[in-house]
Amino acid sequence: MRTYNDIGIESKLDRSRIRKLFIIGIFAACMVLAGDMLLGWGVHDASVSGMEGFLSAYTNLSDARIFWSAMCGFVGIPLEALCYFGVYRLIAPYSEKLAHTYRSGILGVLAFAGCGVHVPCLAAVYVYKYFVRISPETALNVCLKFGLYFLLPGMLVFFIFWIIQHIAHIRAFVKGNTPYPKWCWIFCPAVGMAITMLLKFTPETALRNAITAGWISIGNLWMFIGLLIMMKKAKQAR
Repeated sequence: MRTYNDIGIESKLDRSRIRKLFIIGIFAACMVLAGDMLLGWGVHDASVSGMEGFLSAYTNLSDARIFWSAMCGFVGIPLEALCYFGVYRLIAPYSEKLAHTYRSGILGVLAFAGCGVHVPCLAAVYVYKYFVRISPETALNVCLKFGLYFLLPGMLVFFIFWIIQHIAHIRAFVKGNTPYPKWCWIFCPAVGMAITMLLKFTPETALRNAITAGWISIGNLWMFIGLLIMMKKAKQAR
């Protein structure tokens, strides 16, 4: 019979502990959202197209905003990932295999999302902000090379683990391998992210850009708040 290493985490349905993880997850997601909005609050220069137009919104950010945006993600993103273990605990009593697949996704997000994606993104913004003042002709090329060398590898690995986590999440809920009603699969971050990005079809404002910059953290809020509210509908443990 196949067995899995539980890395010291019990598989029993401990509602009190799961509830605490969801509450902490809400706090962490709010922290990351605050950092994302610090970065995203602004409008793009309509006279510039392409990647330069996209980056134009960040050229006037203060160093303090860039720093605190980076730090909110540096602390908050790993904390969010640790709180995903609340969902792991929901799955584990019903499907050991799906729970451990989901856990693999968590470990990848924990390892790469903060230091591998978020912080390098802010570093790229910082580099572009100052380099464009020195040499506007080469600033974009330098920023793109920075992203290619130091941001893209972590981003690719992060999204592989993120996809694994979401597939396991949706499958577990749809197959009834959690104590929640099957339709509660909608409380996965991807659904909240997709809803948030619908704002991209509205006229551009600083607020819209700030909210859509936090699409992943809003997706996490969607999951943690939804599952916390729906916990009263969860079945008792088997």
